[in-house]
Amino acid sequence: MSQTAAASAKSYKFLVDGQWLADGQPVEVRSPYDASLVGTTFRPQSHHLEAAVRAAVRAFEKTRRMAAYERQQILRLIARQVTARREELARLVALEAGKPMKAARAELERAAFTWNLAAEESTRIYGEWLPLDLQAAAAGRWGLVRRFPVGPVLSITPFNFPINLVGHKLGPAIAAGCTAVHKPAPQTPLSSLVLAEIIQEAGWPAGALNVLPLEGSDAEPLVRDDRLKVLSFTGSARVGWELKAKAGKKRVLLELGGNAGVIIHWDADLESAAERCVSGAFSYAGQSCISVQRILVEQSVFEPFLAAFLPKVQNLNVGDPLDDATDVGPMIRESEAARAESWVEEALDGGARLLWGGKRQGAMFEPTVLTRTRPDMRVNCMEIFAPVATVEPYTAFDEALRLINNSPFGLQAGLFTHDAKLIFQAYEALDVGGLIVGDVPTFRIDHMPYGGVKDSGLGREGVRYAIEELTDRKVLVMDLP
Repeated sequence: MSQTAAASAKSYKFLVDGQWLADGQPVEVRSPYDASLVGTTFRPQSHHLEAAVRAAVRAFEKTRRMAAYERQQILRLIARQVTARREELARLVALEAGKPMKAARAELERAAFTWNLAAEESTRIYGEWLPLDLQAAAAGRWGLVRRFPVGPVLSITPFNFPINLVGHKLGPAIAAGCTAVHKPAPQTPLSSLVLAEIIQEAGWPAGALNVLPLEGSDAEPLVRDDRLKVLSFTGSARVGWELKAKAGKKRVLLELGGNAGVIIHWDADLESAAERCVSGAFSYAGQSCISVQRILVEQSVFEPFLAAFLPKVQNLNVGDPLDDATDVGPMIRESEAARAESWVEEALDGGARLLWGGKRQGAMFEPTVLTRTRPDMRVNCMEIFAPVATVEPYTAFDEALRLINNSPFGLQAGLFTHDAKLIFQAYEALDVGGLIVGDVPTFRIDHMPYGGVKDSGLGREGVRYAIEELTDRKVLVMDLP
């Protein structure tokens, strides 16, 4: 990038207690595609963390008492501004995250949907009337049950969906009446800061949202601080479970990784399955926790599936994320692309066969397809988080289910079949948070419950389900003669 262009890159302040601050060490945010300067922000210091927590605690006394219609109005305004600034925000996502523009625009559409869902759900936090006179000692008694916001939330989000995943943290928090201290991913802080500006302008009270662009280790005091009542984290399994061990008494919600598998049975529409697997495996360079990583195909249709699948992989456009024609952009860091390359080379050294791809140039890694792999290879048993998929045949459906479950993760799985008996067999047998029939595990719509089992996490997102996680039931028992 030229010195003139670098000088024109915008500087982004961070938000504490309603004030935009430019204190601390300047931090450059650079494009993972060409290392050009996207913008600069500032690294908060320890006193900023303390001020942010105090502000969130103080503001909670106001937000917990806000009427539902007030919270709904604010959420509607946020949704409108996300829509109005869609192109600006999509470009920022493409620049700092390396996400192709077509995928960035799709994320912004989802984000507006998420904020509108939060607006709707803010007025649907229902309670119940409870009869208590089920024993003689409780004759004449009855109860009311309401949900109350739990308190200030610490939200931590990853780089791969820097607008919509922030919406999945902050939208339910605002809907429930909770305040927040938010830490975006260090690779993509600018999107969160622009979103915070939109939230503040919509009328969310000063101090009720604080955004701190920190490195992971710098946020540890927030994780340990018991004044923050919930830790809501999306990211890698390793980091998530480490944070849980440090979180003390607070409620912990973890949306972690996976090595998602999909089963393609003999009766599937192979053309449709192949198209969806290409999208599920290689969109955003495979950097999604529900990206298709393991494809299991019934033996009799294995070769026909490959004949449909491989040409679609070969036709993907790899390149500049700002180019509307690009399907696959860079990985977030060159080191991550090098790691994925080493895992592929390890599999090939172990006897795997390369069907396509495998080449790396800087942070760019070609869409890569492997076969003749083993379950214990890292390309199968760990989360590769890269544009790499393995394709293997199976003979018995029970074997396919066993192979999907042969994983420390359990986020989502996909199944292509028209056999209802097999669908319900898989639904019962698979240890996952969601089974997607007729599509890949990468499918998610933002109001469904989303989360995993085993190493894939704790709790559920999806706006209504997240609100449940951020509220507590309180019972009022009445004894009126």
